[in-house]
Amino acid sequence: MSVFDTVRENIPARKAFEHYGIRVNRNGMCSCPFHCDKHPSMKVDVRYYCFGCGEKGDAVDFVSKHFGLGLRDAAVKICEDFGLPCQSPGNMTYHPKAIPKALDDKLFQKTERYCFIVLSDYLHLLKRWKTEYAPVDETSKWHPYFVEALKEIDHVEYLLDTILYGNISDRAFLIADYGRKVILIERRLNELRSKN
Repeated sequence: MSVFDTVRENIPARKAFEHYGIRVNRNGMCSCPFHCDKHPSMKVDVRYYCFGCGEKGDAVDFVSKHFGLGLRDAAVKICEDFGLPCQSPGNMTYHPKAIPKALDDKLFQKTERYCFIVLSDYLHLLKRWKTEYAPVDETSKWHPYFVEALKEIDHVEYLLDTILYGNISDRAFLIADYGRKVILIERRLNELRSKN
């Protein structure tokens, strides 16, 4: 079981929020820690979602953003802080759903390469959007591409780091978990290219 699975099975987002000092009311609402929030606009349960800024995720995503950690480091921190068993990254066991039996080495490598290319293209586009569509001043309305770049760059960089430096278990989990999202990203990139 990977460190991510350990956290997902044991620590809902609400438990992490409360452990790290974010007060959640009886209705599961709290002030969003990721933007200036005067009235509680974030719903927290197993996962969280902010109706104000759109931030969403699980306990690992929250700890990652709250403490400025990578997702793996955030998951390890949660395990350590909650006293959960946590194997070192080099000793992680395979997740049973991570690599389907029919997925042989060549297909795995081909799929991994495909994910890397699509995510790299998307990251370059996001970095370009972050510069091109940045607000001119504080009163300017934020362009949706700029907002998307701010939300997605760190996550896409993490996925690429996992493909490049992660162990086989983490890479297989990424491909199994994000394969569909990568296909949707590629379709969108192709649509954007055809418009230009």
